[in-house]
Parts: sequence; C-alpha cells; structure tokens
Amino acid sequence: MKLKTDTLIGFIAVHLLAALALLPWYFSWTGVVLFAAGIYVFGVLGINIGFHRLLTHRAFSCPLWLEHTLALLGTCCMQFSPAFWVAVHRRHHHYADDEMDPHSPLKSFFWAHFGWLLVRPPDMKPAPMIDRYSRDLMRDPFYVMLESKKNWIKFTLASWMLFFIAGFAISLISGGSLLDAFQFGSSLFVWGGALRTVFVWHTTWAVNSVTHVWGYRSYNTPDDSRNNPIIGLLAGGEGWHNNHHADPTSARHGHKWWEFDLSWTTIQLLMLLGLATKVSLPSPNLAATYNARPVSEPDAL
Repeated sequence: MKLKTDTLIGFIAVHLLAALALLPWYFSWTGVVLFAAGIYVFGVLGINIGFHRLLTHRAFSCPLWLEHTLALLGTCCMQFSPAFWVAVHRRHHHYADDEMDPHSPLKSFFWAHFGWLLVRPPDMKPAPMIDRYSRDLMRDPFYVMLESKKNWIKFTLASWMLFFIAGFAISLISGGSLLDAFQFGSSLFVWGGALRTVFVWHTTWAVNSVTHVWGYRSYNTPDDSRNNPIIGLLAGGEGWHNNHHADPTSARHGHKWWEFDLSWTTIQLLMLLGLATKVSLPSPNLAATYNARPVSEPDAL
C-alpha cells in the first residue's frame, strides 16, 4: 500500500483554511448562517439522503432531477465522486468489521476515521471498486461526467468560490470598499465552504469510527455497529448505525421515538410533496431476526 500524498495534502490544506474561522477578521454572522445551513443542505441532503440512503441503498425513489440535485450537493462535500462513495459504502456492508472492510476500527480507531483514506490497496482504487460495487450508477451519463477527470473536485471548489464571489459582490453593491468586500467574501468562503466541509467530513467519518466502537446495540448484528446518540444528532440521523446495519435498505435509521433522525424527517417531507416514493421502512421482524437485547438508555455508552 502506498501513501496517498495528494489526499494528505488536501486534508491538511482544507483544515488550515477551516482554521481561519478562529481569526476575527474572517468572522461574519452571514458566514455562521451559511455554515449551519450548509451542514443541512450539503451534509443531510447531499451525503445522508443523496449519497447514502438513495444512491447506495435505494431506500426510496425520486424523480431523476431530484436524484441528480442531491448527488451534486453530496459531491460538494469533497468526499469522492458519487460512484466511488457508493462503492466504498457497499463494500463496507459486504464485509462489515471483517478484514476486507474498507474502514473497520478493528485495525485502529484512526484507521476507521481517516487513515484508510491515506493508503489504498490495489483493489480499493476507484476503477476496480466502481466496477465491482457501483456499476449501476455508471449507466447514467451524469455520474460518468462527475467521475471523469475528477470533475467532482472541480464542483466542490466552484461551490466554495461562489460563496466568495457572492459575498464580494453583495458587499460592493451595499457600498462597501474593496477591502470590506474581500473580507466579507472571505468569511463566506471560510465558514460556508471550508469549515462546513471539515465539519461534515468528521461527522461522516465518525459513523465509520465512533459508531463501531461506542454506543448501544438494539440488534445483535454480526458486526460491531452501535447506536451513538451524539453522532445521531451531529450527523443528522446517521449515528443510529446499529439500526442501519440491521436493516440497511430502510430509509429510516432512528427506530425509537427518541432516536431523532433529521434525514428521515426530511424524507417524510419529500413524501408529503410527492417527491419520494417506494420508501422502504424498517422490517417489523428485526427483533426476532437478530434476537434483540433490551434497548439501553441513550446515555449507556
């Protein structure tokens, strides 16, 4: 296995850009609003609903224009192309917490959280992974386009620059100086782009690491998946990971009333609007299938 120096450099660079949010010069309340909104728009809609529940598990159906929109939002999180992201996650379910799992904490917590991104064995390269696990997506020219020449990275960087350009223009139109415009545009770039991306990165990766180490198990699945209330809230419902592994194709991850699942609430809204159909729900036989243990309280971590 060879170190992915480009990935490491990109990881460090984005974190350094995000760290600029600590400097008062880059602060703006508009940037904070964009940061919070971006976690939902790009993280919940793009990654959780688009990449994960729709493209990977086909937990529901929707119009093609909406699928492409959700996929594009997920692409702007800089977590690989849709096809490769889907391939990695499908392999994770295929070999959950086994030697062939791409990111199991059995190797180490750091490996599960980020280390697996730094080194990649030959069978984990995008081409063989996509051919094995997500060939269905590549029948769509839209996903072929995103995969080609790493266009998915270009969309991410373009979305960041749009934040800067919009802030710069709004400030000038409002009568600000060039320096004011540059400062305001930079604040939107840092908070709405880099910092939001880093936050979504780590909440997504925490599902791979934290929820396979700490939490409670409602179902005795053959892997080490766990429900973690903290990640459940921070990652928009993705932290109810043991529930998910018990029934991967279900669009709903929070099974108990107190397992709040923002992604599922959003899918329910799409259902009311007629935009989500053929929605898969948790099987009523899960407890019997997995010989469920009594549910632990949320703080029993």
